[in-house]
Amino acid sequence: MKRRQVAWILSAKILLILLLPAMAAENDRADVGLKLAEKLCARCHAVSDEAASPHKDAPPFRTFASKWPLENLEESLAEGIVTGHPDMPAFVLEPKDIDALIEHLHSLALKEPARQ
Repeated sequence: MKRRQVAWILSAKILLILLLPAMAAENDRADVGLKLAEKLCARCHAVSDEAASPHKDAPPFRTFASKWPLENLEESLAEGIVTGHPDMPAFVLEPKDIDALIEHLHSLALKEPARQ
């Protein structure tokens, strides 16, 4: 095998080794975000890739990324979302929970691009 090929293969392996922990951390945050969404939001919203939200006026989470820039939700979640629909309760989230919920919304957008 030529030196250039060996160098390329080693570089690719090193890059993969360096990226795996970051990818795992994102998946962990998305899982925490899903659990949080199930606890706080699933009564009204479809929080995963379910077909419809239980509440007719609550948009499914998988559609959020196509409707709003997800990062814009950070401030609303930190200050307290007043309401997206009349039955929505007001609540305020901690920064770590906001990050997890936003990561979950990003993960849904990646999984379901055709359904948005």
